[in-house]
Amino acid sequence: MKKSILTLVIVVLLVGGLLFAAIQGIGSFIQPVSEGVVLGLDLVGGSEITYEAVIPDDYDYEALPIEEGMEVARTMMQQRLDALGYTEASCYISGERRLVVEIPSVEDPEKAVQQLGATAVVSFVDADGKVWLTGSEIQDAEYEYSPTDSTGLSRPHVKLELTDEGREKLHSASTAVLARSDGKNYLAIQMDGEQISAPYVNEALDTNSVIISIGSTEDAEAEARYLANIISAGRLPFELMTAKQQTIGASLGEKSLSTSLKAGLIGLILVMIFMIAVYRFMGLISCIALVAYSALFAVAISVLHVNLSLPGIAGIILTIGMAVDANVIIFERIKEELRMGKTLRFAIDSGYKRAMLAIIDANVTTMIAGFVLLWQGSGTIIGFAVTLLIGVVLSMLVMLVLTKALLKTAVGLKITNLKLYCA
Repeated sequence: MKKSILTLVIVVLLVGGLLFAAIQGIGSFIQPVSEGVVLGLDLVGGSEITYEAVIPDDYDYEALPIEEGMEVARTMMQQRLDALGYTEASCYISGERRLVVEIPSVEDPEKAVQQLGATAVVSFVDADGKVWLTGSEIQDAEYEYSPTDSTGLSRPHVKLELTDEGREKLHSASTAVLARSDGKNYLAIQMDGEQISAPYVNEALDTNSVIISIGSTEDAEAEARYLANIISAGRLPFELMTAKQQTIGASLGEKSLSTSLKAGLIGLILVMIFMIAVYRFMGLISCIALVAYSALFAVAISVLHVNLSLPGIAGIILTIGMAVDANVIIFERIKEELRMGKTLRFAIDSGYKRAMLAIIDANVTTMIAGFVLLWQGSGTIIGFAVTLLIGVVLSMLVMLVLTKALLKTAVGLKITNLKLYCA
């Protein structure tokens, strides 16, 4: 009896804690779901930019097929979005040679295009406009701090790792720039023809590792980080030209969000009513577990900062029904055991054992479908796959473990009237 009471107290505290974390958050780690979840473009509006790959005549299709080149471009564009602070943005391939970038809450697509850099080509140019080397000769770029100098200061700088070809080109460039007598002894770093930095050359460089000093301004660290990120994100296999840009309003999304939330709440209530009407006390336990599942799901998508779109909300609503599927199978097995004259404790153990294989099969096949969508899907399809997979994993955890614990607790508390479990 004492063990059952302790289990019940733990369950109540657990469910209450999950609800509190979902609504109010806990410290800086768990934000309230209203703040932790990032709403997608279709819900809050923003900018949508479509890029088209411009394939040069001398492009090496054997070395890098177009499909792989587009995937490289997509990955690098996503890295650039993250580096510029657009962590809620998404980038996906559309058709054979197009990339679509969606940036929620940014209503000026022209500004976004300028920040991203449409063609994404980095070049190192002298004062006469001669291009000495490009981003293709750069293996890596990262910002770091120099060793402490005689004044006790450590200054930020950018470290470049060049290919062997890049080292040779930089040696030629630095030698030529250093020999200039007009005072223009710098090698400008340009992104799509726009200068982003112009470090001076103090010596002829013949090394694969190059240090670009930033200086000692107040924004030196931010400048170093920005320069390293923009160089790293500029090594695309071909140019990307802006094909289309548009602003998407949020009015439709706001209405859809409100409607979807109402639909989810109605669905949750109807499922609870059905479970209690059909399975009585077991249905009530299932409802408690369903509340815990909903709260845990909200905490999970908040902690993971899931980018929530309308298809993602559809995935959440779908998982509400799926969450009780396992309990329906188990409860039916328990009712069969009780009709055969088995004791309640034995019926619960046997019901779970008999139903487990079918539950695992159903959820594993659903997860396979979710992973395929995640792997092959794009855009909002990925949002649906993410919420579906999170829902399947959490539903198996909560609806199997928590309901069994509550049923065992009920038996321990002498709630054993069979009319509460079986018609």
